[in-house]
Amino acid sequence: MKITILSRSASISSTKRLVEAGRARGHQVRVLNPVRVEMHLDGQRANLYYRRRKLSPCDVVIPRIAQSINNYGLAVVNQFAMCGVPLVNTARAIAESRNKMRSLQLLSAHGIDIPATVMARDAADLKAMVGLVGGVPVLVKLLQGQEKHGVMVCESLQSLEAALEAILGLGHNLVVQQYVQNKGQDVRVVVVGGRAVAAVRRRPRVGRLSYTLNRGARLERIELTESQRKAAERTATLVGLEVAAVDLLDVQEGHPKVFEVNSSPALPEMEAATGLDLAGIIIERAEQLVAGGPRVGVPEPEPRTPSRRKRRPKASVGEA
Repeated sequence: MKITILSRSASISSTKRLVEAGRARGHQVRVLNPVRVEMHLDGQRANLYYRRRKLSPCDVVIPRIAQSINNYGLAVVNQFAMCGVPLVNTARAIAESRNKMRSLQLLSAHGIDIPATVMARDAADLKAMVGLVGGVPVLVKLLQGQEKHGVMVCESLQSLEAALEAILGLGHNLVVQQYVQNKGQDVRVVVVGGRAVAAVRRRPRVGRLSYTLNRGARLERIELTESQRKAAERTATLVGLEVAAVDLLDVQEGHPKVFEVNSSPALPEMEAATGLDLAGIIIERAEQLVAGGPRVGVPEPEPRTPSRRKRRPKASVGEA
């Protein structure tokens, strides 16, 4: 196969592992920086260029879109879809997972247990609603913040009020969420193709949040309980992600709460902790999608052709 990985750099550790795994299975793999991809539409065709040269066709795309380029990157992912290229994770599913409140709304509507969460646009309203999530301490999350920088703990109403006014004053939307400290398992589950393939317990360094994998949490491989497995697999399917990291908090054994869904999980740390070739499993799933295997989640609508034309628009992908 000819595999395209959308990533800011081929030197990023997770991207590097996917390249290695793809080539180990005999595939051609290229890495494209999404912000260097140019797009062209004219009502009949959808074309892609890279640094002004037409992109050559590929068989499948693996998106790893950074939050910092989310809007442009997802437009690039969608353009590949318009060209008929199979995607490991669609633009819609990635966008759904990136919006914390929307993804929690989706999960809650389908009976997935989540931590108590409130959202409002006014700092005074949010402060007044803290009792609905069990009181302080609480987690404060930017609605579309990056994993490393979008979460903080407020341990008093005074610190919460100051944080809310500062963040809302900068124009950021946020959610306030129940925070249960040192009372349960903080678990990350990697789900590929609707199947939980690896799981770790995360133990934070002293003084660090357990939610910040990239800040040095210690990972320990675990065997999932049936309820944890079902919660993780159903979450990834509902969001529509072929590849996902689902974060669970199991406060009471047998009752996991889903608090986060990530569409671009870090691979080397999980592979080191579990001893599994997760990059190879993702490449294998890409092979299945190219072969016409069914996708997880709800099928996405086909791109609509202009009503004045009966034939489907030509879509091409060009060379770099």
